[in-house]
Amino acid sequence: MIRIGAFAAAALAAAGMGAAFAATPAPAAPPTVTIFAAASLKNALDEAALAFAAKTGTGAKISYAASFMLARQIEAGAPADIFISADVASMDYLEGKNLIRTETRSNLLGNTLVVVAPKSSALQSLPFTREAFAEAIGSGRIATGDVASVPVGKYAKAALKKLDLWKALESRFAFAENVRAALVFVARGEAPLAIVYATDAKSEPAVKIVATFPEDAYPAIVYPIALTASAAGAAPSQLLGFLKGSEAKAVWLRHGFAVLP
Repeated sequence: MIRIGAFAAAALAAAGMGAAFAATPAPAAPPTVTIFAAASLKNALDEAALAFAAKTGTGAKISYAASFMLARQIEAGAPADIFISADVASMDYLEGKNLIRTETRSNLLGNTLVVVAPKSSALQSLPFTREAFAEAIGSGRIATGDVASVPVGKYAKAALKKLDLWKALESRFAFAENVRAALVFVARGEAPLAIVYATDAKSEPAVKIVATFPEDAYPAIVYPIALTASAAGAAPSQLLGFLKGSEAKAVWLRHGFAVLP
């Protein structure tokens, strides 16, 4: 009996004489699309991505953070196929660097700005006066995103300036790295108030809305979406189209977003 050693078998297979020893090729892995998205989109976008995966077999890997932080990561070479920001400025930044496909850019969603308190708080309604805020804050602080870099913080500062409250409240803030981090402060009872998006308030049962900012007090909250310049293959375009379509629209509306035409 002749025994064929491992190296001999490999040699025979390479020579076309050992078909019985050749491994069956592994099936190709399903495509995955990488999305960089504003933190406030998490609940809704997770649901929409699962619906797309169920329909097409294409999954999504989603990174959530403050919009400009994500834009800078893309600029630094982080692999992303789709970018969805919570402000126009972050998308403009990438467009100015030729890092998105401009022809795929559109305004996807809108939102509103609110003040939340812990669900257990005795506070039911908060007038936009210095006295009311001072009483509601007490010895605590107001949580929101960093006003220098996080969209919700920028919107909050603009709104408070318009209402002549910024100077009185500026020193009473605790700034977070993104809107969901600010929401957590209130949900855990670590801050008496937070300025967040209405959709964030809806996503967290441990908080309640105590005030809604007048919409003319701050720039329109717009979520642009686009393919990045490095997006490759058909899957990113298919997912982009899905997120702008009727099935995803139902998800966005259910989570409290406005769907922009």
